[in-house]
Amino acid sequence: MKKQKGFTLIELLIVIGIIAFLASAIFIAVDPAKRFSESRNARRWTDVSSILEGVLEFTVDSAGILPAGIDSVPGTSQQLGTAGSGCDSGCTNGGTTLAACLDLTTDLVDTYLSSIPYDPLSGSAGKTDYYLNKSAKGRITVGACDPELTATINVSR
Repeated sequence: MKKQKGFTLIELLIVIGIIAFLASAIFIAVDPAKRFSESRNARRWTDVSSILEGVLEFTVDSAGILPAGIDSVPGTSQQLGTAGSGCDSGCTNGGTTLAACLDLTTDLVDTYLSSIPYDPLSGSAGKTDYYLNKSAKGRITVGACDPELTATINVSR
């Protein structure tokens, strides 16, 4: 009688079980929740940079005039969005946020941005969860109200 070469069903099941166990252990070790948070923070960096670039390009094309509605009160920020009120809550950017949202849609959309971006987790067109601040010396800062993983996300120029 000839002995046949190959794996038995038990051997195959044991190998598949070991591979499944290792795959699940690696998946847990990779921490998908943290990866999703890092991904959303990366999008926030891109969004605040895009908003700032749009504001600066508008300013250059308008001979130094900033988009309408940007306040110049030092120490205050404006949350971007189309809502007429309620923008002073939920934006923890370290300063005072004004109640009315700053709507840059008319000045920036279609020419400088395809749309005003909003936070991938908690933002909407009404309240984007991004803020803009103009310092006393004219420096513009755009930042994210609620970044994850204790990050600080803002850009200035």
